[in-house]
Amino acid sequence: MIYTITFNPALDYISQVDNFEVGKINRTKTEEILSGGKGLNVSTVLSNLGIESTALGFIAGFTGEELKKNIEEKGIKTDFINVKKGITRINVKISSKEETALNGNGPEITEENIKELIEKIANEKEETQEKEKPSISFIVITVVLAIALICSIILIKNYIVSGK
Repeated sequence: MIYTITFNPALDYISQVDNFEVGKINRTKTEEILSGGKGLNVSTVLSNLGIESTALGFIAGFTGEELKKNIEEKGIKTDFINVKKGITRINVKISSKEETALNGNGPEITEENIKELIEKIANEKEETQEKEKPSISFIVITVVLAIALICSIILIKNYIVSGK
């Protein structure tokens, strides 16, 4: 099994406008809502190739539930952690002569949430080892995820310490 992690997934609201004008009311030509984020994009590509994966990460609020539903409708397994504060971000993309983007912040991920994710990964690893020998891909992904988690914890702690 391949696991992907998206720390800050998003619902991408993509609209096309013929001649977008700042400060005016603009009518969209087309609209689309996609679930996005680096790990989710990898899970989508894997699914398109017929390879099963499970998407891990953090979601919150009604936007998180919509994102989860969209991903599962594509046939991708999910095992997200629901965080309490905030909502899964919404990114607005306006495609016209030039592209304009407004990216949301996303929910507040606590140290407890990070610990829960690490625990979830450890449990998955134990279950995999009980069933079969871990594959090289699982080992590589586990190492990459561990490095990513350590970097994220450092970034979060630096962010908290700096008071921003």
